Amino acid sequence: MPQALPPIRADLGPKGLTIDAAALSRALAALPQGAPVVALVHGFSFAPGLPGVCPHSHILSLDPDLRDGKAISWPRHLALDGVRGLAIGLGWNARGTLWQAHGRALGAGAALAELAALVRRIDPRRRLDVVGHSLGARVALAALPRAAAGDLRRLILLAGAEARSTARAALDSPAGRAAQVVNVSTRENDLFDALYEWLIHAGCRTSIGQGLGVRAPENWRDLWIDHAAGRAGLARLGYPLPAPPGRISHWSPYLRPGLFALYRALIDGSLPAATLPRHRPARRWSLLVAPRLAAPFPPA
Repeated sequence: MPQALPPIRADLGPKGLTIDAAALSRALAALPQGAPVVALVHGFSFAPGLPGVCPHSHILSLDPDLRDGKAISWPRHLALDGVRGLAIGLGWNARGTLWQAHGRALGAGAALAELAALVRRIDPRRRLDVVGHSLGARVALAALPRAAAGDLRRLILLAGAEARSTARAALDSPAGRAAQVVNVSTRENDLFDALYEWLIHAGCRTSIGQGLGVRAPENWRDLWIDHAAGRAGLARLGYPLPAPPGRISHWSPYLRPGLFALYRALIDGSLPAATLPRHRPARRWSLLVAPRLAAPFPPA
């Protein structure tokens, strides 16, 4: 049985994107045709190489330090072991203030576009998928205007920290029109969405956490993982999800059981994004002010 391959490490530093291109070439050559190549992008508070906050020993690792309850291995749960698919962990400096990290995310987006071009240059048959959480979703969307059409195939955005207007502009680009985007949202993130809107945009812009609504293009799909009707639709597709365990969580889109199976299916194409349920979201703050909540799900 082939040995699991740790994610290929890519970092954005003062001198730009650093990656072992030779190791990437070998990994791509060994990967079966059709197997996905996925860039995993962290959000706020991580920085490569810093003890305790390095993403490559946390969520981007096959074997993270489990002393942190949020250190769940994205590549392991997405079956990106170098055999069924290849993970590329993109690290960038998301430390400092929210405003500083928000600004640096644009540079990380340019690095992600460079990474997508590198994958295609090494193996023209490959296209890069992206999974990004929080400001990692901003990184993913920032890559679209900087990438060539077709370099980026699927983007899965988890509790994304980005404005609707910026997302629409990113989609209105050659790479944006060619990519499929799934925007995973939940009312558990309402507090974080509101803080983002007011701290970054002084309340003048709405977050993608509220969805793009009726103006969303066909290649964008909002997926509400707290919505009862939406969860029922996912269950009919074979992907049941428990109800939200609490009122507030920024990490639910990757901590809630059952979601990685859903993301795996979207990435490998066995679940077309077009089949995902379409439902109007519940009113904002409706989960926070709900009189009662469902019983918590068992720990992952």
